[in-house]
Amino acid sequence: MEASRLAQQIGEPTARGIAAALTDLIRQGTVTAQTRLPTVRSLARELGVSSGTVAEAWSELRRHGMIQTDRRRGTVVLGPPDVPRPIRYERIGHWGDRLAIDLAIASPDPALLPPLEAALIAAAGTDRLNDYTRETITPRLRAAVEPAWPFPARGWLAVGGGYEGVQLLCQTTALPGDRIAIEEPTGARLLDILETIGVQIIPVACDEHGPIPGALARALRARPVAFVYQPRGQSPCGHAVTAERSAELADLLEPTSTLIVEDDGIGELSVSPMVSMGTRFPDRTVLVRSYSKSHGPDLRIAVLGGAADAVERVRVLRSFGTGWTSRILQDTLAHLLGDGEVRARVEHARAVYAGRRARLASELAARGVRTGGRDGLVLWVPVREESAALVTLAAHGISVAAGSRYVIRPATAHHLRLATARLTDDDTELADLADVITLAARGGLTAGT
Repeated sequence: MEASRLAQQIGEPTARGIAAALTDLIRQGTVTAQTRLPTVRSLARELGVSSGTVAEAWSELRRHGMIQTDRRRGTVVLGPPDVPRPIRYERIGHWGDRLAIDLAIASPDPALLPPLEAALIAAAGTDRLNDYTRETITPRLRAAVEPAWPFPARGWLAVGGGYEGVQLLCQTTALPGDRIAIEEPTGARLLDILETIGVQIIPVACDEHGPIPGALARALRARPVAFVYQPRGQSPCGHAVTAERSAELADLLEPTSTLIVEDDGIGELSVSPMVSMGTRFPDRTVLVRSYSKSHGPDLRIAVLGGAADAVERVRVLRSFGTGWTSRILQDTLAHLLGDGEVRARVEHARAVYAGRRARLASELAARGVRTGGRDGLVLWVPVREESAALVTLAAHGISVAAGSRYVIRPATAHHLRLATARLTDDDTELADLADVITLAARGGLTAGT
């Protein structure tokens, strides 16, 4: 499509006006799928605006799945707007019905979760049941979580899971085009969230102790409005931030106004102590602690505790929708957290998960595949070539997650992410599994190659 022709149909030469005009043309069928659009520079020249204005419009259209850009074809129309999809988090590809071992989803072992019946019955008599008063967190839940919080939180809020908490914090802190610094690699779902919000992601490289100070220093030069990281049980790499590393990172953050978001995704299942920068920056740190892995995914509960203004912004945004998290579910979790038998069960689950992860890591290390990390419910496995490794494992009935889903930039080294929470406890079966993973890591396609 010629730049002059498209420019004639754009009434408002702003980024929003360009995006809106082209959206209307695509919806009406005037501009059809596979139409190649003019270059950013040529359209900007026709409209008398900067290239950045057109690029911003293109970015908005791309975010809603209407256009796609690649080097050879340029920018091509895909079709009418669609709901932004979590393309990294959604499982890509179908390997048939032969898959017998699912190591792709890091979900808890149902056999290790505490029973909910007694807690639900106790919570059914919660104070103010069926009251439409919006309650940020029930008194029982706050009393249950506050003693174990690593710093004095001035704001509290119960939300529908850890990722919702992180999403709402980022959404209420950043405007489209703002920058957010985040670990790399990091959670695939978190990358999807940030791209949907429309922020610029600034990667911070990590080592076995967490975000590398030099990498954070470079990221802070871009003046990010928030820094999101996992202090322990990091997915996908399994590292935990030490007190020494946390102090180094805090020194770098000291002169900034950057909001610090700590994502404690596995919470009480972590074998590492919680080291929080909230002890130093209580007024601009928010800890998001999830209880899905430890106490039950169907509780859909995470707690935000920290900077009052940041938590309040999330509360206000939620008032447009759900308003508050079910008091029954909140007090169910409170009952579980206060039950001695449940605490013992969670401690047992923590030990079992740590043992399963460690045994597979040991089996792989004995075969020359070193995974690193010491905490969490996954292993980050280096492989010679990602696609070949995925095919090899699928041919043996094993599904895993592609490492490329967890990075922002194209990776120079290839990895797979293996969920370990539901691994077999049979030593022979585990050894056989390690043999196949090693074969895949080395690039083999059949046993014995």
